[in-house]
Amino acid sequence: MTFKQIRALFWETHPDLPRRRHRYGWSTSDKSAELVHHVDTRCAFVNFIDQLHRAGQITDRAADRITL
Repeated sequence: MTFKQIRALFWETHPDLPRRRHRYGWSTSDKSAELVHHVDTRCAFVNFIDQLHRAGQITDRAADRITL
């Protein structure tokens, strides 16, 4: 499975999670701050990757490298 396929499967499996990213920084007006997903979405993604890894559907390397 490619990273793109894994992400697509994640979004298919979790259609109710917010996809919109927001800026994470000290100030809400800081346009250079990093764009991040909501914490619930990030936690669900980590759990999803862990399940795929434990089931043997993705390798150790893929589980360590994939990002949302």
